[in-house]
Amino acid sequence: MYVRHFLKPQFLYLGRGGAYFKPKYIKVFGDNVTIEDYPTLIGASDANIQFTSWNIGKWNGQIKIGKFSLITPGVRIMAAESIVIGDACMIAHGAYISDADWHGIYDRAEPVGKTKPVIIKDNVWIGDSAIICKGVTIGDNSIIGAGAVVTKDVPSNSVFAGNPAKLVKTLDDVEFNTRANFLEDPIQLAKDFDALDRYTLDKNTFIGWLISLINPNDSH
Repeated sequence: MYVRHFLKPQFLYLGRGGAYFKPKYIKVFGDNVTIEDYPTLIGASDANIQFTSWNIGKWNGQIKIGKFSLITPGVRIMAAESIVIGDACMIAHGAYISDADWHGIYDRAEPVGKTKPVIIKDNVWIGDSAIICKGVTIGDNSIIGAGAVVTKDVPSNSVFAGNPAKLVKTLDDVEFNTRANFLEDPIQLAKDFDALDRYTLDKNTFIGWLISLINPNDSH
């Protein structure tokens, strides 16, 4: 569902060519959230996407997300200072990225607490339910494993996993096929998806559709 014009008033900037699934479950708080061209955002009723820039008092948080991003249900990105995410990054279900503690260590009523910018470079893949903590930089092409808690910088071309996250593998320094490559010709991509739909649904009939309404469990 292409609904950029419904979402744009909530973003400081929202690029062209986006695909937004269940957009009512995509929540934006604050004044300083930008997403560049060709994002794919997938909301869910039980797992909202949440972008929060804290723009109150002395705080002027900003979230900047590059082109060709994929952001899936339950992702929360919260900035009181700065979170910058590069091009072609993929962020899996339930991941959490924050540049702040959100409370003082000794004064628990203190809002925001300490902050340090987060930088996630191009073509990074963040796994399901991973946590990216304040002050972290993740290098190009790296992968963060499911459930990882990242408290220190991650070099480029690395796989980090665990709590706290540690290096488990170094990736070959090759040319990666990224979401930017996948989406570089959106017109042809749309034609390819249409052809796939036609192939998949080729044997569907009107009678079969009626039967499915009457008896959804009928495999025929």
